This record gives sequence, structure tokens and C-alpha cells, in this order.
Amino acid sequence: MSEYQYYEFQALDRPLSREEQDQLRAISTRARITATSFTNTYNWGDLSGNPRRMTERCFDAHLYVANWGTHRLMIRLPKPALALRTVQPYCMDHHVDAWTTRTHLLLDLTSEDEGGDWVEGADDSLAALIGVRDELTTGDLRPLYLAWLSALASWELEDDDEEEYQTTPEPPVPAGLGQLTASQRALADFLRVDADLLKVAAQASPAATTAPARPTKKELAPLIGALPEKEKDALLLRLALGPEPRLRTELLQRLRGTTTPAAEPGRRSAAHLLDAAHALRSERRQRTEHEQAEARSRYLAHLAHEAEPSWQQIEAHIATKKTGSYDEAVILLAELRDAYTHTGRDDDFRQRLTRLREDNQRRPGLIHRLDSHGLR
Repeated sequence: MSEYQYYEFQALDRPLSREEQDQLRAISTRARITATSFTNTYNWGDLSGNPRRMTERCFDAHLYVANWGTHRLMIRLPKPALALRTVQPYCMDHHVDAWTTRTHLLLDLTSEDEGGDWVEGADDSLAALIGVRDELTTGDLRPLYLAWLSALASWELEDDDEEEYQTTPEPPVPAGLGQLTASQRALADFLRVDADLLKVAAQASPAATTAPARPTKKELAPLIGALPEKEKDALLLRLALGPEPRLRTELLQRLRGTTTPAAEPGRRSAAHLLDAAHALRSERRQRTEHEQAEARSRYLAHLAHEAEPSWQQIEAHIATKKTGSYDEAVILLAELRDAYTHTGRDDDFRQRLTRLREDNQRRPGLIHRLDSHGLR
């Protein structure tokens, strides 16, 4: 398999200056660079720049995919949009990391799966994931919890310290884990969040509140008029100083007297979640095996009851004197053997098989295949 790496960066809050674009061009002569993006694919070599530094300085989102199983999403938010102390409970090793610069908070979410299936181009887009940035700015912490679940599953594969699992607490549980948005579902897929682990986690997550209807001028005008002058001046000053993605949401919540639902304190341990997910998988596997066994039983009973057409088909395969047809005949005979055994008619099958072997004893290729499959 040839090497494949995909890098995509997006600037959302402001366009890149000409100087910044020139600096990025010095990093890569092959990349596609616009006033809002940087994209490049590598089938050999690597990006000479540092994605972390590039995101800190110029971009609001970064996606990286490699064919050896690495999925990485970085998000940059203005500091007022999300506090580092809010993010820290969801951080875990190198899978979920967060830090701040003078003006921004950055998130680094990574999933590794060297043994996973690889489909080139399947994950090569920020478009499906970028919505989680806006959700985080409105106080929706589900993307952080999903990243923590992904890290937890990876940690289980890397470490076998049961005591540490028992003492590692679950972070705050946001509302709506059972009702993910399209962007959050895409993030869960991108970070390979285990479906059973998510289902178990969602059991402690209250239902998401319904978003209020889009405000009208008639509704907002009297509410804005009633704001104290000092508060209005402070809001206008913040608006004039620069973009704040959360400002509109904050203002609407202030006017309507609503707030973003707080996340519930995590009450479960990592071990509890992992054990519950394992139990869920085991139950499903047992149910599936039971259903498959019942289906097999019905099939064998039907085959034994309607055996004659199969015997005729076996004889037709043998009559062709072709090795491939011999193989087909042996497969059918093995199924018939199981069917006769299932219905308690082993003697009938042995008698019919004995006659078939006697009739075809001059065909060593067929006899060898019958012997190798225990059809004696």
C-alpha cells in the first residue's frame, strides 16, 4: 500500500492575509492555498510545517487523515467561547488535548487504528465536522464527551490496569447524547466511538432541550429596550472589538432568560462504562448466535424434508466429470449429512452415500474429495 496523508486547514473567523498566505506557501509549494484554506495530499514525504503551530497562528480547524489509521481533528476557539477548565475533565493522554494561547483555546482530538479498514478519500473533508465548533461555542459539550469516549476505548486497548480504570472518573455528562446532531454523529464516526460505549454513556444523559424558535424583531425590540444602558454599552463594545462567536447566543439567552443546560456531574467510573459496554456486546452476540442457530435448524429441517432435489443435483454435478463440479457436489453432500443428522436419519444418509460411492468408485478425484471431507 502506498503512503497517503491528507491535510486540511480552514480559517473561519477571519481570512488569511497575503503575508500569511506567502508564509504558508513557503511551507508547501504543492498545497492549494486560498484566503480561507490550506489543503494538501502526500503520497510520499510529509508536511514540513507543524500543524499545531499552523492552527495556533492562522486557522480555526484542521483535519488530518493517514492510511496507517490516524484521524486527527484540531479546533481553535476564541478564549471567551470556551474555558480551559471546562475542557480539562475530558482530556485523556494524547487522544484529547487542550491548551491556550494569548487569544484562543485549542482542542486536539486524535484516534488511532492501525488495523482498521482504509478507504482513500472516505474521510477527506472538514465539511461534515466543522459544525461541532459552533456547537462548542454555544456551550454544547457533547463533542468533548464523544472525544473522551473515543480516548477511553483506545486506552482500554493500550492499557490493562484494572485499578486505574476503577479510579478514573467519568467527566460531566452533557444532555442529548442519545440525540446527536449530524456534525456530532460525523465526529463520532471520525473518532471511531464505539456504538455500545456511546449507548451505555447515553443512559445517564438527560434529553436535549428543544431549541427555541427563531426570534422575531417584534419579540426582541421590547426586550432590548428594557436592557440597562450600561449593559447595552458593554455589549456594543464587545461587538466593536472583534468577532465573538458566542456573543449572539449569550445575548439571546440573556434576553429570553434561558441558559445552556449544564452537564450532569459524571458519577460512573471508566471501568463501569467499559464493563457495561462489554456486557451489551456480549448480549448482542449471544442473541445473534441464537438467531443464527435457529435459522440453521430451520434450514437443515427443510433440507432433510426436501432432500431428493439435492441428491439429483449432486448426481448432475458428478456426471460432468469436472473437478469444480466435484467440489460443488461435496459441499452439497456435507450439507445433506448435517441435515440428516439434525433430523435423526443418519442411517438413511449413510446408505445413500454408500451407493453413491460404489457407483462412482472409478472416479478417484471424487473419491479423494469425499474422503477428505469425512464422507465415507
